[in-house]
Amino acid sequence: MLRFILKRLFFLLPLLLGMTFLTFFLIKIAPGDFLGSLKLNPQISEETIRLYEKKFLLDKPFIIQYLAWLKNVLHGDFGYSFSYKAEVSKVIGSRLFNTFILSLSALIFTWVFVIPLGVLAALKRNKSIDKFLSFFSYIGISMPSFFLAFLLLYFATFTGWLPLGGMRSVRFDEFSLIGKILDIARHLIIPTIVLSIGSICVLQRIMRANLLEVLGSQYILGAKARGLNNKRILYIHALKNAINPMVTIFGYQFSALLSGAALIEIVLGWPGLGTVMLEAVLAQDLYLVMASMLMGGVLLILGNLLADILLGFFDPRIRYER
Repeated sequence: MLRFILKRLFFLLPLLLGMTFLTFFLIKIAPGDFLGSLKLNPQISEETIRLYEKKFLLDKPFIIQYLAWLKNVLHGDFGYSFSYKAEVSKVIGSRLFNTFILSLSALIFTWVFVIPLGVLAALKRNKSIDKFLSFFSYIGISMPSFFLAFLLLYFATFTGWLPLGGMRSVRFDEFSLIGKILDIARHLIIPTIVLSIGSICVLQRIMRANLLEVLGSQYILGAKARGLNNKRILYIHALKNAINPMVTIFGYQFSALLSGAALIEIVLGWPGLGTVMLEAVLAQDLYLVMASMLMGGVLLILGNLLADILLGFFDPRIRYER
């Protein structure tokens, strides 16, 4: 396992180089750029445009620009955001915590329900609870997340129990430490539910199908024939094998922790990275897009690595050899 981890980390660098090079290339060949919009602004002089081009080597060939960006990244400089008029690291840093706690909250909320609901649906196959969960899943899968957000906002308006969007209350600075934590937690409820419902509906159906497949296998029938306790068969033998595909999915979801959900953040007024990334792509803000992609690429690789490590612990049949 240690050799496998080291090998995956060794291949991390060429993968990131390939992703960053391709992203940089696609942005550069796209029609127009951010400076193009500045040139149309009569308040921006041509000298200012030339200073931008000289400072960031935008008048140089594509490969020189990429190598210069790569050199700066290795020194901890992620570039300058033209649209936000600030360093990229400061722009991302100001939203990083907001997106992280929202994504982590949604991830925990999702997986707290996925496994138990999937097991319950499999054990109560074709019974009332299974039919209810199936009906709930079909509704959750088919309902757009933004529409669910509007429904929950209407419910919050009607009852007054939950805040209407945002991350903090107006009097947030006046609260004690416990009060600030509780205030953020109240603001987290609606976006967490909106981001989690779709995943819960899909994953609990996958978990149900996995468990039913395992329960119908030969070794489970053999265990029952030997007179093993049903709970032991379920939790010691069946569940460990049924959960393996879910571990892989968990790794992919972990990689999306900092990607944000732009549409939900816009609808609910949550100040996260998703909105920043969307605006950066639309504005062709080169260095902000590159930093966002680099961060997402690192998390994707680490998420897959985490899934493989967890699979090695959950399933002793899996061995990573040279």
